[in-house]
Amino acid sequence: MNLLFLTLVFPLLGWAILAFARGRLSESASAAIGCGSVGLSALTAAWVIFAFLGATPENGVFSQVLWQWLDVAGLQASFGLHLDGLSLTMLGVVTGVGFLIHLFASWYMRGEAGYSRFFAYTNLFIFSMLLLVLGDNLLLLYFGWEGVGLCSYLLIGFYFSERKNGNAALKAFIVTRVGDVLMAFGLFILFVQLGTLNIQQLLELAPQKFASGDLWITLAALALLGGAVGKSAQLPLQTWLADAMAGPTPVSALIHAATMVTAGVYLIARTHGLFLLAPDVLELVGIVGGTTLVLAGFAALVQTDIKRILAYSTMSQIGYMFLALGVGAWDAAIFHLMTHAFFKALLFLASGAVINACHHEQNIFRMGGLWKKLPLAYASFIVGGSALAALPLITAGFYSKDEILWEAFASGHAGLLYAGLAGAFLTSIYTFRLIFIAFHGEQKTEAHAGHGLAHNLPLLVLILLSTFIGAWITPPLADVLPQSVGHAGGEAKHSLEIASGAVALAGILLAALLFLGKRRLVTAIAQSAPGRLLGAWWFAAWGFDWLYDKLFVQPYLLLCRLLARDPIDRGISLIPRLVRGGHELSRSSETGQLRWYALSIVGGAVLLLAIVLI
Repeated sequence: MNLLFLTLVFPLLGWAILAFARGRLSESASAAIGCGSVGLSALTAAWVIFAFLGATPENGVFSQVLWQWLDVAGLQASFGLHLDGLSLTMLGVVTGVGFLIHLFASWYMRGEAGYSRFFAYTNLFIFSMLLLVLGDNLLLLYFGWEGVGLCSYLLIGFYFSERKNGNAALKAFIVTRVGDVLMAFGLFILFVQLGTLNIQQLLELAPQKFASGDLWITLAALALLGGAVGKSAQLPLQTWLADAMAGPTPVSALIHAATMVTAGVYLIARTHGLFLLAPDVLELVGIVGGTTLVLAGFAALVQTDIKRILAYSTMSQIGYMFLALGVGAWDAAIFHLMTHAFFKALLFLASGAVINACHHEQNIFRMGGLWKKLPLAYASFIVGGSALAALPLITAGFYSKDEILWEAFASGHAGLLYAGLAGAFLTSIYTFRLIFIAFHGEQKTEAHAGHGLAHNLPLLVLILLSTFIGAWITPPLADVLPQSVGHAGGEAKHSLEIASGAVALAGILLAALLFLGKRRLVTAIAQSAPGRLLGAWWFAAWGFDWLYDKLFVQPYLLLCRLLARDPIDRGISLIPRLVRGGHELSRSSETGQLRWYALSIVGGAVLLLAIVLI
């Protein structure tokens, strides 16, 4: 376990080599360094995980302090790593899934300008994400938090020659910064009130200092929630995620599906003791998750871009995780985080294979009939889509999503349970809508299947992990997170499992009815007046971009225009004008004429005498 620090060192070293090479390395060398560094990190992580599980340390925690980072005016922060069941789970997901995505990217990005730069960014991201999940204090966690935000900006805008990509990167950066500022406020409150930012000390001191529902702990938890909803694209800071699909498809798999967007879930789970002292905020977490998962599900129903459908799906699935956190199903939230990383990474990588095969076409209505041409991508979508729709018994998604629904029922949150069931129904429809339209029906574009180890291996491994085999991997959270109220099951749980499975199957059957064949019924619905209205509204993701433009962007631009004519600025600008005027007046007196100079001397003398006499 003493090798834990190497999981961070390898990707950081890979970033340094690639960054300072400044594109002088060949594509093969860049891929070897970019993939190799994350592969070494994954192997080290596997060794650490096996060592931890084989000989669990006392209290279930392994700490590794590398050096004292800060000691200023009472603020002490070490550069220390904290490994327990929660961070161990995240370590495995980040390095394991991250390596598979890097391997796939070495095939997908081949021939692209900036190949070496791409791997430099992704290596820096892996380092930042590991710093986020392993940091033993909130300041170090925040350092990694900002690091992944920077890498997200760089990778979304990777194709910076197109203005829309730069705008998407800027939008993601600004929206997530709103949440980051709120999170910083939370850190300030916690340090002022408790005198430390060490996570374990905070969890010990907070119950001693605060009673349940106290103002300061409520404000701190609310601020942390603000950071979480920004990074995890939850209501009301969810608008950036769909536009973030402007980045390369492996970026969508790495950052915007499997790892970074789950950072908010990890933050709330890691600071669970603070949220338990703020029950109103914890209830709000569940409401935010339940609302987001339903709204995102409706938005995904009408999208035409294959990646945007998966983006709204990600938003919805993270909503499930927030819902689980809100009802106290801590272990279920992290379990779903893990299984979601498997099947959503699979779906995004498979979408990349489809996009590449179809000559960078992303509109599913311009595809069709691809199942014969792209058998591996089709199998990936069938397995990954089934896991996303929580097909009963055979998929990993069923076990994690069912656990969340059961915990919502057992904790008495009927409204959130219904939201979860509605989300499951919508998920089945939009997932298999994508599959039926893109892979079945008439072929509308030529497609050429990808090949090679870097293309096939990540998809095959993730296919395996997206089945019930992936559900066998149980995160060791017993000593880290509180036990949920519905931990034990019974007949009621089995009934709910049957109900949720029936909902998933009903959604798939409805999708087959609507989107297989000639699609006359769904076309008639879409062309009706209510259908056009709802379709446009959902396609625009409920109009949040329009609303924020009117509430924030346009008033800001108006203020800028008003300040451009600011009277204070105009008053200050009089000073240089007076100086320039005096200069021009003095210069005009230098005529070179003797009579003018004599007259000026006499006039000056008369003026001086007049002043003296008066």
